[in-house]
Amino acid sequence: MNVLTTRALNRATLARQLLLDRSDLPVLDAVAHLGGLQAQEPQEPFTGLWSRLRAFDPASLSELLTGRRVVRTHLMRRTVHLLTADDVLAWRARHDPMLRQRVLGVYRQELAGVDLAELEAAGRALLADGEPRTMSELARAMAERWPEPGPRALGEMLIAGLIPMVQMPPRGLWRTKGGVRNVPLEAWLGREIDPPDPDSTDPVGQALVKRYLAAFGPAATADVRAWSGLAGLPAAVSAVRKELITFRDERGRELLDLPDAPRPDADIPAPVRFLPAFDNAVLGYHDRNRIIDEGHRGLSVQGHRLVLVDGRVAATWTVEADTVQVAPLGSLSRADRTAVTEEGQRLASFLSEGTGSVIVQ
Repeated sequence: MNVLTTRALNRATLARQLLLDRSDLPVLDAVAHLGGLQAQEPQEPFTGLWSRLRAFDPASLSELLTGRRVVRTHLMRRTVHLLTADDVLAWRARHDPMLRQRVLGVYRQELAGVDLAELEAAGRALLADGEPRTMSELARAMAERWPEPGPRALGEMLIAGLIPMVQMPPRGLWRTKGGVRNVPLEAWLGREIDPPDPDSTDPVGQALVKRYLAAFGPAATADVRAWSGLAGLPAAVSAVRKELITFRDERGRELLDLPDAPRPDADIPAPVRFLPAFDNAVLGYHDRNRIIDEGHRGLSVQGHRLVLVDGRVAATWTVEADTVQVAPLGSLSRADRTAVTEEGQRLASFLSEGTGSVIVQ
């Protein structure tokens, strides 16, 4: 098999993630191509899309949310993601067992005496009136029947594990603050979730594998698992393997990829890019060495916003009083510092409607 260097993998990731060249894709198509954007911090996807799309208008994403074509919901890794309505309806049933197990992994002791089927039925009955509810409101209502687990365990299981829910607007709208109020996904979209497929070849899993590779490949099966949170994908990988090509990385791991997906030359220049907190360009892999040094890996799970220089994480950034403040993780060349300053100024202008500034420490 051909060996792909770490730098070659980096350039492939940047190309797939729309970070090598900004794309002209419509916002809805970009969200679909990326397989969703991690979105537990509601304003972060706007920066993620600004860094990936030319002439990105944040109002277009807000309109997709209010128009119910994009939703905020728990899915991959039991994390809140911004996904197209079509994708979440197609993928949710495949993620159900993982979601429940991940909640139980945190609250197994508290929920030991709770019949989850009964809890789900009670939650659905309460939500049948169509009223959006906070997790606390939903959990308090359930605690009358199940007082022992405590409201947090009940609420997490209902909202993240048992009942597919949407965090309804104004949560997640541009420059709008709003608490989390939940409504059932099917009620919000007026469409039913695709039922589980009994096919042993796991057709939904097959689609997920190919969609992952389109946005993140070339990648190992461990990377697919790290992104999705799904352990049970061997049948899907086996079923699509004949459609894929294989490589090795410098450590000898087998990497899978789509034959016609972009794999740019390793020496192609990579522009400075500002990533939001928890961006999947970094988090979407088990082996993140292609984009972040092992010594800085913790930054990616601690919610730090990151700056890519020559395709790799080289700084963190924050915003205070419309000023983007960049903290390099090491020394920057004069040319890199200039490029970071220029891109940081563009970001500050986007975030502040033209009045912001940038400071590179």
